[in-house]
Amino acid sequence: MGLVTRALAAVRRGHDTVPSPNIWHWPEVYEVENRAQDADGEIWRVLEDVVDWSGRDVVDVGCGDGFHLSRFAATARHVTGVEPHPPLVRRARERVAGVDNVEVLAGSAQRLPLPDASADVVHARTAYFFGPGCEPGLAEADRVLRPGGSLVIVDLDVRHQPYGEWMRADLPGYDVAEIDAFFDRQGFASRRVETVWRFADRADLAAVLRIEFSANVAQRAIAEVTGLSLPVGYRVLHRGKPTGLLTP
Repeated sequence: MGLVTRALAAVRRGHDTVPSPNIWHWPEVYEVENRAQDADGEIWRVLEDVVDWSGRDVVDVGCGDGFHLSRFAATARHVTGVEPHPPLVRRARERVAGVDNVEVLAGSAQRLPLPDASADVVHARTAYFFGPGCEPGLAEADRVLRPGGSLVIVDLDVRHQPYGEWMRADLPGYDVAEIDAFFDRQGFASRRVETVWRFADRADLAAVLRIEFSANVAQRAIAEVTGLSLPVGYRVLHRGKPTGLLTP
């Protein structure tokens, strides 16, 4: 069973904490991956286009070791990272030590350790919100958002090649139309983004692909990438919390 397959299965079984199959076990390699991802900043450009966090309160759900927290903190009023895995909570706190407007709390997507209506933006990147089964997390995000706030989810685009083809090899039951229909029903708009992952050397590239895929698929992916970079597609899903009485 592939790494992403196990994470999706955990969400659909309703587990309170969904283990991350990569960063939980290989945080140092995942740091390499974070630095390689979105090398040209395309995801950040789309995020800034769909939601404004300047001077506002941001929650990063499944923040891992806090890689993205400082980027939000540069313009946000306050940033809260929420992470369920204690070793990553410690790493995230060490990363943002000395950044006055950031805190990191232990918690899960289904039980955010925050008051009602305490955030303007809830962000999650390739964490928990994978489709059917994530309704408890969606409801929890709505609880902590203020009226007019935004939930924004960054997820991998399985339609995009070649990365999407490798993902589907590990996810034979992944129904793209079903996932799209789910988020449509939940009131999300979607923006597809093409990014570049760029590595310093082949060893880093191979190490990252090995923590993202099953052994056979990883070996295939390593062989198919001839240089030090590869295109990877994402989708940015976003919806606003109504300012009136109706909720999504």
